[in-house]
Amino acid sequence: MNSMNLDVESCYRAVVTHDTRFDGVIFVGVATTGVYCRTICPAKTPRRQSCRFFPSAAAAEGAGFRPCLRCRPELAPGNARVDAVNRLAATIASRIEDGVLTEGNVEQLAEELHISERHLRRVTQRTFGVSPIELAQTQRLLLAKRLLTDTDLSVIETAFASGFASLRRFNALFKQRYRLNPTDLRKRRSTHPAPADTFVCEVAYRPPLDWKSMMSFLGARSLRGVEAIDGQKYSRTVHLGKHLGWITVQRAKRRNRLSVELSASLIQGVLPVLARVKRLFDLSADPNEIAAHLGTLAARHPGLRVPGAFDGFEVGVRAILGQQVSVKAARTLAGRLIEAFGEKIETPISELTHVFPKPERLLESAPAAITTLGILPARVESIRAFARAVIHRTISFEPGIDPEMTIRHLRELPGIGDWTAHYIAMRAMNWPDAFPHTDLGIRKALREHRAKRVLEIAESWRPWRSYAVMHLWKSLEN
Repeated sequence: MNSMNLDVESCYRAVVTHDTRFDGVIFVGVATTGVYCRTICPAKTPRRQSCRFFPSAAAAEGAGFRPCLRCRPELAPGNARVDAVNRLAATIASRIEDGVLTEGNVEQLAEELHISERHLRRVTQRTFGVSPIELAQTQRLLLAKRLLTDTDLSVIETAFASGFASLRRFNALFKQRYRLNPTDLRKRRSTHPAPADTFVCEVAYRPPLDWKSMMSFLGARSLRGVEAIDGQKYSRTVHLGKHLGWITVQRAKRRNRLSVELSASLIQGVLPVLARVKRLFDLSADPNEIAAHLGTLAARHPGLRVPGAFDGFEVGVRAILGQQVSVKAARTLAGRLIEAFGEKIETPISELTHVFPKPERLLESAPAAITTLGILPARVESIRAFARAVIHRTISFEPGIDPEMTIRHLRELPGIGDWTAHYIAMRAMNWPDAFPHTDLGIRKALREHRAKRVLEIAESWRPWRSYAVMHLWKSLEN
């Protein structure tokens, strides 16, 4: 849905019924109040003639509306896209959400996505109703609003954490757009602020979410020293650019939200950290749309997501270590690798002791030093080749990279076959249509061992074959 084809009557029905399917897909501006809301806003439903509808928060703000303080548009879930044009638009939004325009510019983003700057601007305008710069500016302001509401960060810390280079510019733009000073909003902050050395944000998702299955999957494959599962809470270390710290993620008390606690050391990297959290837990998915397409296959486990990756290189190495061995054995080998080559870090969580080794660290290490950990020489060669490809950007996991092209590049590396390549694409690239058809679990669940027949069966599940994989694996647990 874009600004050129919003159906007004359908949009108003979504507002009247508080339809969660449209949460984050459309926003409603109310002329009588001057605010814009999500479709799920608990406030009194406005009259039809008072409503204007927008395809993005940025478009609503560009039209002069300010965000509602009750439904908080900054917490609306993302919008997953499948078709080519909308997938590109979602990729542009994702990269802007990562903060790519904070240090770079639109021309550089276009080069990264292998499209012209003109096409990038045209797609963004058509889909979101604003320019890329306006989209980035709105995301910065909404992040600042979130931090002022949910944390005890000072106004100047909030400004810089949100990507503003100047406190004066931040104050002026915030007042102009939202018609109040940042300090005024700070007075409305949560009555339960986080401790001084951490801060807490919330991210939204479209229900349902099978959190228990997500924790079970990640827990079985958790990287010792880097990740920890404590009941229904996920924790991990973070090394993102210049930022080093830790996070914990769990279900929030409020419906359809996850609570993300970050160490204070990650304050300047909050934007990309939250973006990676969303990808790790597949929060942009629309489970109802996917379930409707998969039919009976998805009926028993509504809300089952595809676990993504906080770091693509990390998942790739873990996948290589998992070739032809049990999940438990692969986890043991990964733990040894982390302890030997990962950077140590101090955290308040006893299980979190290291960050995952960078590709440069593994590539500069002697192969013999890695094989002494019990990793087969052929696996060491694969890991080193994979690390080299990531360093030279032959392999990249940034949103927008062609997954099928990446799979081809992965299969050109020594020791990486179809299963590993598709598994990496499924998790590290959040590709919804990956399908490692040689997987023994998939064949067992389908009761079919002929590779050609397995692929034929899976054709009806396109473009959601990754979700079909999760449901097939889940069926083996019953």
